[in-house]
Amino acid sequence: MAIQPLKTAEKPDIRNISGDDLIAFFQNHGIRRFRANQALHWLYARRAKCFDEMTDLAKDARKLLASHFAISSLEILDTQTAQDGTCKYLFGLEDDNTVESVLIPEKDHYTLCISTQVGCALGCAFCMTGKTGLIRNLSRAEITGQVMAAQDAVDVRDDMRLSNIVLMGMGEPLANYDNVVGALGVITNSDWGLKFSNRRVTLSTAGLTDRFEALARDTRVRLAISLNAADNDTRNRLMPVNRRIPMEKLIDACARYPLRPREKITFEYILIKGVNDSKKDAFQLARLLRPVRCKVNLIPFNPHPGSFFERPDHQAIEAFQSVLVNKNYTAIIRWSKGDDIAAACGQLRGSQTNAAAPA
Repeated sequence: MAIQPLKTAEKPDIRNISGDDLIAFFQNHGIRRFRANQALHWLYARRAKCFDEMTDLAKDARKLLASHFAISSLEILDTQTAQDGTCKYLFGLEDDNTVESVLIPEKDHYTLCISTQVGCALGCAFCMTGKTGLIRNLSRAEITGQVMAAQDAVDVRDDMRLSNIVLMGMGEPLANYDNVVGALGVITNSDWGLKFSNRRVTLSTAGLTDRFEALARDTRVRLAISLNAADNDTRNRLMPVNRRIPMEKLIDACARYPLRPREKITFEYILIKGVNDSKKDAFQLARLLRPVRCKVNLIPFNPHPGSFFERPDHQAIEAFQSVLVNKNYTAIIRWSKGDDIAAACGQLRGSQTNAAAPA
C-alpha cells in the first residue's frame, strides 16, 4: 500500500475534501449549502490563495473555514523551456518530495501532462519514473494543484488557453484511484470546478483492469492504454504488470469498456528499435486490437540516460504505421515534444538534482 502525504500542517488541506463533504461541513455548522458552493467556486474557478479573498462569504463563514482548514498551493521549484516551447515544471511538495508536469503548446491550445504519484511501482523498462520505485501517492490537492499552477502560468502568457489534460506523467493513475477520481471530479466540474470538458481529459493506464468498471462508473474522461507490445513475451519484458494482467485479459476488459457513440479507446505504443517495431509486430497488433473500438498513437522511443533502447529510423516507423492504416486503424505518429529538456514521454523523473536553472 502506498504511503500517503506527510501532514506538516496542523489543519487539513481544504482541497483534499470533496464538494459534498464541504457542503456537509457547512450544514453541520448551520450554514446554508449554497455558501459551500460559493467557497468551492473561490477555491477552484477563481483559484483563491486564502479565505479572506472569499468576499461574498460572511466574515463568520470565512473565520470558520480558516479555523478548520488550510489552502494549499504547489511551489514551482524550477521551470525549463524547450526549443519547441514545451515547459516542464518541477513542483515541491510539503514533505520535500518533487513531481514534474509538462505544458505542451499545440496549434491553438495548450495540453498539460500531469503526475499522479511520486515515482511509480510498475517498473516499465522504457520509463525513467519507475527507476526509483513508488514513494507515495499524490493527494487530490496535489493533483489539482498542478493544473491550477499551469493555469496561472498560461494566464500570464495570454496567448492560448489550457484546454486539454492528460494523466500521463509520473505514476500509474489507477493505482491512486480515490485521489485521482476525486481530482478528476474537480477538474471536470462545470459549475464551481476547473471546467475542463470530459472529452479533453485523458487518463492513461498500464492496464489495471480491476479498476475499469469503477472508472467507467465514476468518471467520463477518455481512456488510454499504454500497450507497447503485440505479444505477452515482449510486453512481459517491457512492462512487468503484464505478468499479472496478461494481454488477453487486458484486451477483453477494453472490449467490454462502455464507450459513447464515436468514442474510442486510445492505445499508446512506444516504438523501440529491434524490440517491437517490425512489420510482423504491426500485423500482430492489428489482429490483437480487432475486438476493440480504438485508435493507436505510435510514439517513437525517447532516449534517456541509462537506457539501452534506441529509437527506430523513420522508415521503420512509417512502415509500422502503414500496416495499421491499411488494416483500417487510425494510427498517428506522436513525436514527443520537449525531449531536449527531458520532458518527453517516458522521461519524467521528478529529480531536483537534475533540474537546470530556471528559464
